[in-house]
Amino acid sequence: LEICRGIEVGHIFQLRTKYAEAMNCTYLDKEGKTQTMEMGCYGIGVSRIVGAAIEQNFDDKGIIFPQAMAPFEVVIVPIGYHRNELVKTEADKLYAELSAAGIDVALDDRDERPGVMFADMELIGIPHRITLGERGLKNGEIEYQGRRDSAATVWPLADAQKQITLKLCAA
Repeated sequence: LEICRGIEVGHIFQLRTKYAEAMNCTYLDKEGKTQTMEMGCYGIGVSRIVGAAIEQNFDDKGIIFPQAMAPFEVVIVPIGYHRNELVKTEADKLYAELSAAGIDVALDDRDERPGVMFADMELIGIPHRITLGERGLKNGEIEYQGRRDSAATVWPLADAQKQITLKLCAA
């Protein structure tokens, strides 16, 4: 037997016949005899499941949510959203396309430095990040980085929806 840390996410209480007797709750067994029912009480701590998932999925940068539990599947991080019309236009367009495709997407339109935006998204734990910047957009490119990936991958902007859909289906 090994003792280790854990978290209770559910419980079972065997009530036996205590409450069934009080309620005269019976059934007929296969021989036709009256029997008192055995009762149990079962529960799951929904809020504890999130804590358990975080306990199992994190690194030094923050949470790495399983895709099904993440607050969003994808975050779009447009660098210079408030200063560059091309970045703003393409970010808004990509957000609309992904949303229309049924993808749960967030657009980080804060006026922050890229490092702050990246760090915040890693801390929150959104599984997929798409970064748009002026230089990449001029070349028709965006960057994709999965939360568990060590480096970003460059994608053609025209393939963004297709590529992110493939990533979501593979997860």
